[in-house]
Amino acid sequence: MKNDYTIIRIYDYSEGIDKAIAYYHSKWGREGNFNFIEDAIKNCNYKDIPQFFVAVIGIEIVGCCGLIANDYISRHDLYPWLCGVFVEEAHRKQGLAGKLLAYAEQEAKRVGYKALYLSTDHISFYERYNWEYIGIAYQPDGDEARIYKKKLDDIERQ
Repeated sequence: MKNDYTIIRIYDYSEGIDKAIAYYHSKWGREGNFNFIEDAIKNCNYKDIPQFFVAVIGIEIVGCCGLIANDYISRHDLYPWLCGVFVEEAHRKQGLAGKLLAYAEQEAKRVGYKALYLSTDHISFYERYNWEYIGIAYQPDGDEARIYKKKLDDIERQ
């Protein structure tokens, strides 16, 4: 039986934005960059990019993702980017990742974008959700990252 997941904007988390930011940072932050993530999230207006979301069951956060202008990747000509997709291990293989992706895709479409990009080292995961591999880009440390594109014209509004 699948859990009853809800995807919400971090601002709408009932236990407070500070708890939601701490969760996001615990998954994607590193020592010394909490202020960076906190400032990025607190300065969202949800009329465009950036945007950040959490997946919850009741008040428990079990996943997250975001939409940003650049994902620390060399391809500054491409935007917006899906970022920070994370699902707690106990909630994987239950459709939550797909729900997070669909929510972010709808939000990017809602604010007027025709495509969405992501960078990852995963192979085959995003293809299951109709993301198209388009090539390699580089991270600031010189490492390669796979780049994917999702055409948003093809998705229906929910």
